[in-house]
Amino acid sequence: MRKIILLFACIIAVSFANKAFSQDYKVAIGIRFSSPSPTLSNSVSIKYFMNDRDAVEGLISFGTRFGIGGLYEVHQLIGATPAFTWFYGGGAYIGVQDNTTFVGPTGVIGIDYKFQNAPINLSLDWKPELDIVPSINFVPDAFGLTARFTF
Repeated sequence: MRKIILLFACIIAVSFANKAFSQDYKVAIGIRFSSPSPTLSNSVSIKYFMNDRDAVEGLISFGTRFGIGGLYEVHQLIGATPAFTWFYGGGAYIGVQDNTTFVGPTGVIGIDYKFQNAPINLSLDWKPELDIVPSINFVPDAFGLTARFTF
């Protein structure tokens, strides 16, 4: 019985700890630099936090393909610094190249840092894509660095 109470106490403490941090910004706009193979390669990025840990990110890509995509992301603390988080999530995209349309899901995992004394945010992520239309094609080499101005 004592172990069960201790387990529930730990679960509750971790739940509060995960929700107790506050992002240092609500909205951020910037540029994502990536390899050219994914649909959402070099992009304009807009990130909006719905609450302390859930964010949505929109991407407009002007790389080899023109593409538009959206991601839902969940942020978790790394250590005790609210400015440093890791995140994961998923979404979808649509792209066009040479009169061919590309559609599919995408996932994301990465780290995010907001500088304390400057309105700058940096993210490093891996965002693999799976083309479903016009044919099945997995694009694993979708690493990116994003620099954003925060509000």
